[in-house]
Amino acid sequence: MLVLMLSVVVLLVIGGCVCVFWAARGDAPRWARGVAKATLLGSELARSSNRNSRSQNGGDDSSSGGTD
Repeated sequence: MLVLMLSVVVLLVIGGCVCVFWAARGDAPRWARGVAKATLLGSELARSSNRNSRSQNGGDDSSSGGTD
């Protein structure tokens, strides 16, 4: 069941990326431009939440694979 849900999420992400590419070319229909806007908004929200979580941790990113 989990694999099915993850597969659906991956397919939606791929479809959103295709719509972004299609809209960037300039010949996309209105619904594809809407999907592209939603995809770009979702990516901006994910980036901003990632930035906020890093700044709340004091900027210490121990998982960045630093040299030992």
